[in-house]
Order: sequence, then structure tokens, then C-alpha cells
Amino acid sequence: MPKRILQGVVVSDKGDKTITVNVERRFTHPMMKKTVRRTKKYHAHDEANSAQVGDIVRIQECRPVSRSKSWMLLEKVTAGNA
Repeated sequence: MPKRILQGVVVSDKGDKTITVNVERRFTHPMMKKTVRRTKKYHAHDEANSAQVGDIVRIQECRPVSRSKSWMLLEKVTAGNA
């Protein structure tokens, strides 16, 4: 089974080798027929501490690195607040 890849915005980089990524998904509500936005935060492993707050990044699912981290930084799409 392929590993999932998500794209989102880094909202925290305070942990060592850890970033928190806010991922937004949009879908049509089944009853209201209106577009709804839902966000979820993921903790991702950032080995080089390269991502900063505001960066748009891609994260990939991986084996558990710690209790809360089972995603790893794949690449930075764009740099924010440069």
C-alpha cells in the first residue's frame, strides 16, 4: 500500500527535530451541499530542523518515530515569512 502524502502549513517548530503541520481538507457536506473546511494537526519528524513557521510543506506517512510522530517531512514547497 502506498504511503500517504499530505500538504500543509507549519504552525510550530519549537520541538527538536519536530514540526507541527496544519493540514486542511475541503469536502461538500452531504446534506447542506456546502463546501466545508476541516483542519487537523500532525506532528512530523524533521531531521535537519529545516522547516520554519509559515512554510508550506509535504509530509509523508512513516513508521512511528515517537509516541505522537508517525509522519516525516518530505519537502518544502514554499518558504513563508522569509
